[in-house]
Amino acid sequence: MPQAKTELFDSRLQDMSQLFKALGHPARIQILQYLANCQNCFCGDITEVIPLGRTTINQHLMELKRAGLIQGIVNGAKINYCLNPARIAVLNQMGIELFNELKKIKTTNCNTKEI
Repeated sequence: MPQAKTELFDSRLQDMSQLFKALGHPARIQILQYLANCQNCFCGDITEVIPLGRTTINQHLMELKRAGLIQGIVNGAKINYCLNPARIAVLNQMGIELFNELKKIKTTNCNTKEI
């Protein structure tokens, strides 16, 4: 099985890739938006707001936790989810830096044909 070879890239690029990968599904973006609008930790049933099954939502929550974008705090039999402000700030800064860098690209006559 082919390996991703992510270790060939510096840690900042690896971290950026992990964060952006966590945004790679609309459900995860919707979860982040919902938590951002909650004003505090959400302790209800997130399946009431996201149109997916509980198991699927739990998988998406785990991806967001793995990237550090959300935190889950155990409260009895429930888990209260909230955004991780420090990690959201890192994601924001990385996005700004990446898109500012991409804006620097100037159009050139590179003799390529559109595919």
